[in-house]
Amino acid sequence: MSLTLSDVKRIANLAQLEMNDAQAAVALDELNGIFALAEQMQAIDTTGVAPLSQPLATIRDLPLRLRDDVVTETDHRAAYQAPAPKTQDGLYLVPKVIE
Repeated sequence: MSLTLSDVKRIANLAQLEMNDAQAAVALDELNGIFALAEQMQAIDTTGVAPLSQPLATIRDLPLRLRDDVVTETDHRAAYQAPAPKTQDGLYLVPKVIE
C-alpha cells in the first residue's frame, strides 16, 4: 500500500493541519516508508514463534534486577493528618457536597 500526494493532503485536511506542497511531499515519503516497513514485517513468517513479555526474555542467563518488596519509608499519616479539621480511622472527613 502506498499513498499519493492527494491522500496526504486529504488526511492533513481531516486532521485540521495546514500543510503546503513541500511539507506534504516530505510527509508522503515518510508515510510510504512506514508502510513499506510494515509490509516487510508482515512478509516474515512468524509461525511457531512465541511472543515475548519483554525483549530481554530471549536472554536466559540474564537475571532481572528486581528490588525486594520492603517498606522503606516510615508512616507519617498521623503527622499529615494533625492539621486537618476532622479525621476518622485515618481518613479525612469533608462536608457532603453532592446531594
